[in-house]
Amino acid sequence: MMKIGLEALAGGDSAVLILGTFPGEESLAARQYYEHPRNLFWYMMDEICGAGRHLDYERRCDVLKVNRIAVWDVLKACDREGSSDVQIKNGIINDFTTFLSNHPCHTIFFNGKKAFNLFTRHVDVGRFQIHSLIVLPSTSPANARITIEEKLARWRNVAECIKSR
Repeated sequence: MMKIGLEALAGGDSAVLILGTFPGEESLAARQYYEHPRNLFWYMMDEICGAGRHLDYERRCDVLKVNRIAVWDVLKACDREGSSDVQIKNGIINDFTTFLSNHPCHTIFFNGKKAFNLFTRHVDVGRFQIHSLIVLPSTSPANARITIEEKLARWRNVAECIKSR
């Protein structure tokens, strides 16, 4: 059964874009990004700009926008049983031409290798003013190969990027 993803979370002056692959089941049900309680995304955002789970979802989104951070997924829709990226079939890519024309993102961060691989396979980045594509370790609870501290050290690149612009 085809599942439909979430709308982009972005302000008009977004400088960086963080791309996941496709929302998990809990996120789809809540219509909110990274809702699985063991997903570390909001922990990373708390450390980067104060947008942690201690805030309600709308306030977290506002803090990201103020910090010029956009969040979206590579896939607009797909067939998938459960939440695992491995189960994705028949993926439909989001409209990056329109998005990147309307949002001046200079850096795209990928929440895991799968998002990066899908994006670079289907999107002609040369058409846009993107300076960097950076793969970060997935915040998914399924990615237990590296420690939270190691993940955070890599995710701090987002903070450096928003401070430098």
